[in-house]
Amino acid sequence: MATPQLSPGLLIREVDLTVGRAENVLDNTGAIAGPFGLGPVDEITRITTEQELLDTFGSPFSTDKQYEYWLSAANYLGYGGVLKVVRTDDSNLKNAAAGVAATASFTAPKIKNYDNYEESHSEATTWWFAGKTPGTFLNDLKVCTIDSVADQTIGIATDLQFVEVGMGITTTLAQVALAGLGSTSEFNGYLKGIITGIKTDSSAGDFGTTYLDVKVLSRTATGATTPGAGFATERAIDYKKGDASTSFEVSDSVHVLTNTGIATGNTAFFSGGFTVASQEDWYEQQRIGTVNGNIFWKEIAPKPQTTQYAVNRNSRFDEIHVAIVDDSGSVTGTQGTILEKFVGLSKASDSVSNLTAPTKNYYKEYLAEISEYVYAGANIGMATTFTTVGQLANTAKVLGFTTTAGPSPASRYVANNLVTGGWSSPAQDVNFNGSGTNTFKLELGADYASEEGADGSGMLATLGALNTSYGLFSNDDQDADIDYLIMGPGLNKKTDSQAKANKLISIAQARKDCLAVIGPHRADLVNVSNSDTQTTNVLEFFAPLSSSSYAVFDSGYKYQYDRFNNQFRYVPTNADVAGLMARTTLTSFPWFSPAGQQRGIINNAVKLAYNPSKSQRDLLYTQRINPVITKSGVGTLLFGDKTGLAYASAFDRINVRRLFLTVEQSLRAAGEAQLFELNDEITRANFVNIVEPYLRDVQAKRGLYDFLVICDASNNTPDVIDNNEFRADIFLKPTKSINYVTLTFVATRTGVSFEEVAGRV
Repeated sequence: MATPQLSPGLLIREVDLTVGRAENVLDNTGAIAGPFGLGPVDEITRITTEQELLDTFGSPFSTDKQYEYWLSAANYLGYGGVLKVVRTDDSNLKNAAAGVAATASFTAPKIKNYDNYEESHSEATTWWFAGKTPGTFLNDLKVCTIDSVADQTIGIATDLQFVEVGMGITTTLAQVALAGLGSTSEFNGYLKGIITGIKTDSSAGDFGTTYLDVKVLSRTATGATTPGAGFATERAIDYKKGDASTSFEVSDSVHVLTNTGIATGNTAFFSGGFTVASQEDWYEQQRIGTVNGNIFWKEIAPKPQTTQYAVNRNSRFDEIHVAIVDDSGSVTGTQGTILEKFVGLSKASDSVSNLTAPTKNYYKEYLAEISEYVYAGANIGMATTFTTVGQLANTAKVLGFTTTAGPSPASRYVANNLVTGGWSSPAQDVNFNGSGTNTFKLELGADYASEEGADGSGMLATLGALNTSYGLFSNDDQDADIDYLIMGPGLNKKTDSQAKANKLISIAQARKDCLAVIGPHRADLVNVSNSDTQTTNVLEFFAPLSSSSYAVFDSGYKYQYDRFNNQFRYVPTNADVAGLMARTTLTSFPWFSPAGQQRGIINNAVKLAYNPSKSQRDLLYTQRINPVITKSGVGTLLFGDKTGLAYASAFDRINVRRLFLTVEQSLRAAGEAQLFELNDEITRANFVNIVEPYLRDVQAKRGLYDFLVICDASNNTPDVIDNNEFRADIFLKPTKSINYVTLTFVATRTGVSFEEVAGRV
């Protein structure tokens, strides 16, 4: 409230009469559902180009008439519109996966989309990895993983028959420089580790040679040497290739520890330990599990260790690398192509990368959100048996060491105050176990079952599944914001095709902000030689369809080239009709007719399955069906602009219906801006000042002959105001398209003036 003026002065006030606006709506968004070969299922995806359609939903099938759906979608995009696509579900669809159980007893999952994965599959226990799209496309894809199992592989020239994975191992180091402590700092003490793998070469002498894969866990200083005095207690140490402080050397003395200390009574052991006969880095030898088998992990990424996130939480060895490989070449055409590689992911469920701008780094969440190809299911490191393709190495029993035990070989081998295992747990005090190098082959993905109809031609998607997919557009929320519901092809049975058409009409009628674009039944036109029979078939197909000004019917099936399968195909033209309307919006205005030689030329039509004659067009047009014709010297074009309204009305024309749709949507924002305002003269005048300039613009652009806006006390009566209502009456005189042209040629006598006869004929 302004301060009252009690003495002479200047008062400044502001009154905003600009609240609200008329938004120019560009109606060029189509929608189609069908059995596409790739992509998320029962999820709306926005597509802007044919290449994007190809990348997201795959190429058209060569059989089963599935190509009609794909080519219809591509045809619409060719007119400049945006397309929202839904891949239809099917009971037969399965995602390629690597199962935990044996292949014979494993059932591949069906993961429709990301939301479905999050809701139902993120905690899967029956499969390790699964393709992100149902179908056969990702069969034979390989998922290769590696984490840190061993730091060193050491050879001992004695057969240690009792040694098991999970036992401890130490090595004595003296006068060794430690990285990060300066050139004068030296270390005297022990490195402690865990045996993560064992292999024995029985051919090397009487006792053979035992090779131990060892994970270095910690360092323990001995004595009170001045340079190493800072390491009087046990410290964690991360392995670094080539660093003397963390590498076993050939001359080192190695001690193997059990839970009760060093085993006694076994002639294979000596209290002084064992001399290392050979030493190599474990990671140096690890390969990607591809068909050619010649790609080393070291060429892709450094050895997995511990992420900084885990280090900050006293955890160890959470890092894992993942590579996605097109092993069969089904995706790229080249066997063994690495499609994706993800370096430095984490086994910790709460892990993030880039601590200043955190992003999820837990390998399952990261793959779900970032990978184009796979989801992760069961946790690799938690399994005990592996019986499928991509069997895992023996999982290490990571137990650690006490922090107080001395360096004697008799030291107890016990847990080091860390939780072991840890996959999918938060990164706090966890020693994450390792699975080593693994290769998982995806298999058992399945495509649509063929839907056989009376005419014997497969069309894949069922009526129920298609209705469910189109039902996603029933709500006018942002994801489902559309202007055209495109039928695409029908189904095998005519009754099912009619039911599909009526479903689309009912959605459009209920929404009242879009048009359902409907085409004829394939079997009524394609390979039917008699045009009169075709005419009768088309009339019979459309006759029972619902009357609605929110529907547009056409008669066309065009013959076009399918470059993906190198064939000519018959495809319905209803997507083209929707495309013509989108193109008309882009090149002219929505209230212009999309038919005729100026705006109605249909793309990529070699010929028509049905090219109605003038008399046949007359029959079609009287029954609300817009003929699609081929005209010599012009091309193939839409030759009518009726809606599916069954009675005479201004709304039985496409241009009038689209005019009202455009105006209604454009003025929606202006109307919503009045909510919760006061219903007085100022508010009403403000609304009129928004609407009238917009309508004058439409009129100037040939959309209206005239208009009138009434928003005053005459329609906002006291009763209306008391009911908290606001009313505005907007009267429009829409311009009309020309459907009939009459040219009259009059012959006159030589001596007669034109003024005498003009207007008399």
